[in-house]
Amino acid sequence: MSDSCNSRHFSWLMKSCFPNNQHPPPHHPTPIGTTTILPTGTTIAELPDDLLLECLSRVTHSSLPSLPLVCCRWSLLLDSPTFHLLRQRNNLLRLTLFAVSVSDGALCTASYRLNNDCSWKICSFTPANDPVFEHGCFYSLFSHSRLSVIGRKIYVIGRTAMLRCDTWTGLVVPRQGPVFPRKKFAAAVVGGKIYVAGGCARAAAVEEYDPMTNTWSVVAKAPRKRYGCVGASVDGVFYVIGGLKLGGAAGNEMLVARGSRASDAAHVYASSMDLYDTVNGVWLKSRSVPGGGCVVAACATAGEIYVLSSHAVELSFWKFNGSRKSTGFGDWCRIKSPPLPAQVRLDSTVRFSCVGIGEKVVLVQVNGCIDDLSFADQPASVLSAKLAYYYLTNRILDQN
Repeated sequence: MSDSCNSRHFSWLMKSCFPNNQHPPPHHPTPIGTTTILPTGTTIAELPDDLLLECLSRVTHSSLPSLPLVCCRWSLLLDSPTFHLLRQRNNLLRLTLFAVSVSDGALCTASYRLNNDCSWKICSFTPANDPVFEHGCFYSLFSHSRLSVIGRKIYVIGRTAMLRCDTWTGLVVPRQGPVFPRKKFAAAVVGGKIYVAGGCARAAAVEEYDPMTNTWSVVAKAPRKRYGCVGASVDGVFYVIGGLKLGGAAGNEMLVARGSRASDAAHVYASSMDLYDTVNGVWLKSRSVPGGGCVVAACATAGEIYVLSSHAVELSFWKFNGSRKSTGFGDWCRIKSPPLPAQVRLDSTVRFSCVGIGEKVVLVQVNGCIDDLSFADQPASVLSAKLAYYYLTNRILDQN
């Protein structure tokens, strides 16, 4: 990959943006920031970032996989939030749900484009040329993993290792793993960085991953050790939600079982949230889901946290106002529960995953144990037979 571009790249780019000069695209979005007027004869290497982003944001979807390979500068611009915002203004974003499955030596993904697809599309990737992908080691590292998304890239975070999957090119590469081994932990993206907490008996450390430097660092100590928790983020706050109490001596992983004297504390963990302010590096007041229950799925979108809670014989669906500047910050609102098929019981035969995409909340029902909160290790081959529910505020939009 070169560091700079040339006129040939610019010619190809303009043909991709405007394939027919007689009929240019009717929609011209307002550029972000101040647009610079350039003198005649300017080459693509001399274009300022705002104008280059305007051009890149208009490229057709089929040409996107080639763009990051042109030069380092283009690759960096394509990873910027501004590029995705411009694509959205051009109505060129394709909202896509990805499910990831791992097995010995293979990584499979199932994709579902909202409002376009009628079934899941399954792809299989076989990473190689790195010890982390050796047979017999891969699954043990990435079972019960968590997923985080930054731009077009999916990060599969395992116990002591991590993979980065480029959804445009299908390229899977290993990245630096967390400092502490973790299993069934909380993970979320805040400000372009990944935060993880829970799932570790050795320490209550909260870790931060910087994709620019490919490094992990410990940034805080969690107030409670959790196992089986889920993560979300809104307005600069990392939410560590639900799970069971994790106790015992260092290095001796132990869950608080039902029926023990500490079971009450375990249930408090299952319906509570710890809030970490990543900007100021402080913990905010903990919150609990009204009515208790056990949190089985959660996500964030449009400034709010959505939580699905199990009460053994029924489900409850809640919305938490996470906008810190609003007067309603911290308020809970109950939403109509998702339609659960009559043949499904809320026991060890079902579990859920909740994902925020744009202004929609997608709730996916999959096979497995309801205590296995990770969506990543579910075999992708079964997903086509399951249900996805779409929500916008308090109204069910669609059911497939």
